[in-house]
Amino acid sequence: MATQNIYILAIESSCDDTAASVMLNGKILSNVVAGQSIHEAYGGVVPELASRAHQQNIVPVVQQALKRANVDKKQLSAIAFTRGPGLMGSLLVGTSFAKSMAYGLDIPLIDVNHMQAHILAHFIDEEGFNKPPFPFLAMTISGGHTQIVKVNSHFDMEVIGETIDDAVGEAFDKSGKILGLGYPAGPEIDKRAKLGNPKAYKFTKPKVEGLNFSFSGLKTAILYFIQKETKANPNFIEENLNDICASIQYTIIGILIDKLKLASKQTGINHIAIGGGVSANTGIRQALKDGEAKFGWTTYVPKFEFTTDNAAMIAIVGYLKFLDGDFAQQDITASSRLKI
Repeated sequence: MATQNIYILAIESSCDDTAASVMLNGKILSNVVAGQSIHEAYGGVVPELASRAHQQNIVPVVQQALKRANVDKKQLSAIAFTRGPGLMGSLLVGTSFAKSMAYGLDIPLIDVNHMQAHILAHFIDEEGFNKPPFPFLAMTISGGHTQIVKVNSHFDMEVIGETIDDAVGEAFDKSGKILGLGYPAGPEIDKRAKLGNPKAYKFTKPKVEGLNFSFSGLKTAILYFIQKETKANPNFIEENLNDICASIQYTIIGILIDKLKLASKQTGINHIAIGGGVSANTGIRQALKDGEAKFGWTTYVPKFEFTTDNAAMIAIVGYLKFLDGDFAQQDITASSRLKI
């Protein structure tokens, strides 16, 4: 019996990136992302501007994805889209587009949970990247989320730890803002941290019960520290920027690794995967790699382009759900607070 070729077109529009991807049987044929530089001037994502930009970008991005994949829309088996969580206005653009395109082509529609997709990005067929065996622990770290998830199977996931206030990406961005760095500040802090001394300044790690996280206290501690030092020396930031960035990053990574160690110990699971935009951070990737020798972990870090918001991760979930025959109805709606 000939194997059926399954072509999935995936659409991601949860925040400020409009993305489309075409997948054939678990392999990515194209992965197109249109970013929105308009938010840089505001130091954060402006929801109203984001949804307008999605409306402008979505048709050309989808066309580009199909063209790069060399796939005609008539070949598509299904359309997958991000249902949530995310910004409501942004999600609505992707949801409406996916629904109407699936309806027009008379093919199945598949709704995808954005947070599950960050985890399942590890199952994209990609040379040189191993897929984690079940059960494994996944740490999803992004601008809006910080979670430790016990993954029992593709669609059996249990959140065993999460942030009680701010997400780790927010801690990077707010620290960057205090230091006068642009938005998003994470990549800039990462770059400067490589040039600085991570032990130059000590910030207290928040004490949080169990596997949960907290980053708001750390942000306040950094703010007070900078205020105090700049009062004594107005050029303090300028003269010590690399060391400050290295010390902030070192503290944040320490918090994440401590919780992963605890989660691994409590569950007896040594297979650790990361996902989400902040997993692009080189310091975090290195700390995870070091954990292999130190704690006997086997670690899984996705390909760089599958860490930030992208449609390839939506496509793999769409593909896995297609195999299960798990389709959405046309009356499905976007959900900004969707849980794993």
